[in-house]
Amino acid sequence: MTALTLLIAAPAAAQQRTADPDLRALIPDTAVANPEAWAQAPVGEPAQSDPAAAELRPDSPLDDIPGLALDWPEGDQIVPAVEALPVDPDTAAELAQALGTLTPAGAPARPAAERETVLAAGRARLAWPVDTPFPERESLEIRFRALSALQGMGAHDADAMAQVVVRGASDRKLIEQLLRVYGYYDGEVTQTLIAPAGGQGAESIRFDIQPGPRYRLGAIATGNLDQAGADAAPLRASLALASGDPLNLDTITAQVTKLGEALGQRGYPFADTGTPGLAVDHARFEGDLDLPVKTGGKYRYGAITTNLPRYMSPGHLGDIARFKPGQVYDRDKVDDFRRAILATGLVSSLTVTPRETAPPSGDQPGTVALDVDIAKAPQRTLAGEMGYDTGEGFRVASSWEHRNMFPPEGALKFRTIVGTNEQLLGTTFRRSNFLGRDRQLSVDVYADNADLTAYAARKVAFATTYERLTTILFQKPWSWSMGLEAQASEEREGVPSGVTTGRTLYITTALPLRAAIDSTDDLLDPHHGHRASLRVSPELALARGEHQGYASIQADASTYVAVGSTVLAGRVRLGSMPGTDIDNIAPSRRFYAGGGASIRGYGYDLVGPRNALGEPKGGRSLYEFSIEARIPTGLFQGALQIVPFLDAGGVETATVPHFNDWRLGAGFGVRYRTGFGPIRIDLGTPLNPRAGDSRIGVYVALGQAF
Repeated sequence: MTALTLLIAAPAAAQQRTADPDLRALIPDTAVANPEAWAQAPVGEPAQSDPAAAELRPDSPLDDIPGLALDWPEGDQIVPAVEALPVDPDTAAELAQALGTLTPAGAPARPAAERETVLAAGRARLAWPVDTPFPERESLEIRFRALSALQGMGAHDADAMAQVVVRGASDRKLIEQLLRVYGYYDGEVTQTLIAPAGGQGAESIRFDIQPGPRYRLGAIATGNLDQAGADAAPLRASLALASGDPLNLDTITAQVTKLGEALGQRGYPFADTGTPGLAVDHARFEGDLDLPVKTGGKYRYGAITTNLPRYMSPGHLGDIARFKPGQVYDRDKVDDFRRAILATGLVSSLTVTPRETAPPSGDQPGTVALDVDIAKAPQRTLAGEMGYDTGEGFRVASSWEHRNMFPPEGALKFRTIVGTNEQLLGTTFRRSNFLGRDRQLSVDVYADNADLTAYAARKVAFATTYERLTTILFQKPWSWSMGLEAQASEEREGVPSGVTTGRTLYITTALPLRAAIDSTDDLLDPHHGHRASLRVSPELALARGEHQGYASIQADASTYVAVGSTVLAGRVRLGSMPGTDIDNIAPSRRFYAGGGASIRGYGYDLVGPRNALGEPKGGRSLYEFSIEARIPTGLFQGALQIVPFLDAGGVETATVPHFNDWRLGAGFGVRYRTGFGPIRIDLGTPLNPRAGDSRIGVYVALGQAF
């Protein structure tokens, strides 16, 4: 305790000895004479023993201050007004340019010889003189709207004048930069701060723009492009820039990119256009362009190599490529090659790198190998689906697939269907890109039991097909297929009456052939173009101990026309089976109509002739016509469409239809457009139903009806 007291008292004594005399003069005498009484006195009340406790009065005379020689003012004396200094015009101009000139709301209107655009929620006003043409005005304003600092401010932000001024200065520099993009290097932009009318609202910035003269291209240098020999002239022509053209940085950038593409397309895999340099001469109002082009030499294709030859062999990659060794290198075909490998679904990522194997010699191109570095994608897929259809009942389907069980691209798939009206077990082998790009060989073996309203069939079937495919990634203008089918089936016509008439054994062999052309813009959701296909299948059927030959012929055509944002679509389908009587054709192979992809409003396969028991019989001739309008609604960011439609058609037992049994269906649907195609829901009703036809049909599917 003694030590602590010494530590506290020692500094106090030191402070007392070294206190400033002026500071000590501020201590009241009462505090010195009686510290305890002074300390206990209430705040604001002096101790009773303090002679200075007398009441202070505002009119009490002030004591003289030592050293102050100026007399105190007496009576109504006031300080004289200070004379204002003259305004320095240079300083005022600099201040106005830096902070903006505040324009009163009641100031006179500006001259009418200008055009003004209000942007950034009213915060920015771009004023253009009408006597100076500026064709890039709209393009500049679009860019300003995207890049403006004022754009981020609200229209009614309060107390934001400082922010407006600072952001306005940034936007003024932005406009000057944009003017230079279009070749106006002497443009002037004046920034003015506009006060809100009546003091209500938010400040805005007015930019008065004087573009000035437009500069033009002067000399154009293209590096060593002249060393390309015979290719130099067409390569230089691909660079659509000439001395005297208006100077536009966008155009220069686009044309340099175009030159790089032309070099890649003409056999220069190692070409480099470099970074363009522009020397602006304000005396000539021109800019000299320097393109440091390096061609890198011309080459032809060599071998294709891969890091996974057992997974995807070089020979198979050569089948996928649209080029052959010895052809002149084309970068576009290499890019197409890369996309095609990714489209197999067996590769998660890859790189294709050209590698020199022989240098150019004189006028002879060199050779480059293409090194393909592949990373595997998952190869197995397990899938399932569950649903209900009025024509097919409940249905559960599942499948397991290994997409590369037999490399390269040899897939094996097992599938099953368990439903109230159908049961199926099958396996499929598929070899993709077989003997050519987008060509596929498939072999399918399956057993199926179907008990539908239109017919009942128990069958064992084999089918093989070789075809040229059209896909979402690589939509083809034309495609084809050829195949072989063989099936043994016990079948009967449907029995909605509940009477069973027995089954007939049919053994059928067919050689189906199909060709199609397609000029539409989208495989799943076309907006314009045409489609047409023809399927001809010569068939031989053995039934009731007799062989009968016949042909199944079907032609389809559709067209799509865009009227504004609405798409009008029309479809026609015609079919015929000449060669034999209808009873010699298995019921499952006859023509039927009705359903979501046929005549909507009617049940699946329920349009057509009926037998004496009222059962669907199918026919040997078919005709269908459909028209619909796909109208956008603007809902869900434009993804939702409404689709009124009208379908018509019929099926007859004669080989050539007489068009005397028309069925009409009408309704409307909705389409929800997704990244993988539209989801379709249609509601249809028959306009001339027969006994037993439902009044409403509902159809759900992926993709348009046709």
